[in-house]
Amino acid sequence: MRVLFAGLPEKSHVFTMVPLAWALTAAGHEVLMANAPSLNETVTGTGLVAAPIGTDHHLHHEMAMARESQDADVANWSRLGYGDVDHASLVERYAVSVPYGFARYNDPILDDLVALARHWRPDLVVHDPIAYAGGIAARACGAAHARLLWSADVYGQARATFVELARDVSEDQRADPLADWIDERGRAYGVRCDEELLNGQFTLDTLPPSLRPPSELHQVSMRYVPHNGPAVQWEWLREEPKRPRVCVTLGRTNTEAYGGDYVDVENLLRALSRLDAEIVAALVPEQAEQLDDLPANVLAVSQVALSTLLPTCSAVVHHGGWGSFSTALVNAVPQLAMSTLVADQELRGRSLEDAGAGFFLHHTDADPDRVTDLTGRLLEDPSHAAAARRLRDESAAMPTPHAIVPELERLAAAR
Repeated sequence: MRVLFAGLPEKSHVFTMVPLAWALTAAGHEVLMANAPSLNETVTGTGLVAAPIGTDHHLHHEMAMARESQDADVANWSRLGYGDVDHASLVERYAVSVPYGFARYNDPILDDLVALARHWRPDLVVHDPIAYAGGIAARACGAAHARLLWSADVYGQARATFVELARDVSEDQRADPLADWIDERGRAYGVRCDEELLNGQFTLDTLPPSLRPPSELHQVSMRYVPHNGPAVQWEWLREEPKRPRVCVTLGRTNTEAYGGDYVDVENLLRALSRLDAEIVAALVPEQAEQLDDLPANVLAVSQVALSTLLPTCSAVVHHGGWGSFSTALVNAVPQLAMSTLVADQELRGRSLEDAGAGFFLHHTDADPDRVTDLTGRLLEDPSHAAAARRLRDESAAMPTPHAIVPELERLAAAR
């Protein structure tokens, strides 16, 4: 079987796809990772085969100039279930999201992706939930296709809400900016928009079922396996911490794409140092360079993969990103997420809080004293660790990427 992966052209989204891509490769299937040219080194650094397509999106400069956009209502997809929103507001959301988000990511790669798919003839295309170019390419070459989620399925939920609400709207009022864009871009390839093109024949979901929003789509559960990029198990990680260890990580996306983090990491670390704990700040070099002398119980490190650090931790304080959230979840680490409202981050943070495995703060509420108080509660109240273990066990009960390969073979063949 030939499997073509089409991710959103961002490094963190590539990392989400690596475990499944390697499971398919190890099972003897041919795998290509299609993505924008700037990600060649990221893909080849995982040992997978890169297929550069199109041009880079050049969105990061605009993101850095509009940092507040992460908290814009149109960027928050966490409150779009049926009963939460009306048809007109969803039309407006798509009218903004298509030209300023979806198209900006997809248009630069679409033509080359279709050409690659028609040349290479994959049996299955696995794509990001908003990499709609993957669905168009699969339809254009006759392949099966599936979405691999990097979030709770808020995009599928929003679309289901949109379709349900449209039934009560007169036909002349049924504007659909998302379908109009797909139709326009797919016309050259004989492709028209429908709900299967948007949602795939099935969806690969790594969230434990108890944390997922309601869905009637065909879901295939797959255990989250962390891939955080290059990883080394440093000697100090093999030693048992003398005090509870708290990881602080702010990811790389805000630094690389949005011009900086949304919290003051140095003041945060100084406040956390008041805890009877060892504070390890896992930072990218640009973040670490901004720090002055730190308290004795605070260690700032770079080039440390969370998959090697979090198994030694009793709590983690992070920015709400998918990799940090999921790596903590499968390691049973209670979490404090200090997030913007972009994508599903509010929904995931609230669901974690409802499960008792952590806390969620909007970044404007994440003052150092508040963060320190909540982190202390994660360390002192055993109920949070117990809830985190329940989520870990729920995740561990899901099939591994290796285990679902036969199911993917069957689903692709059924196409």
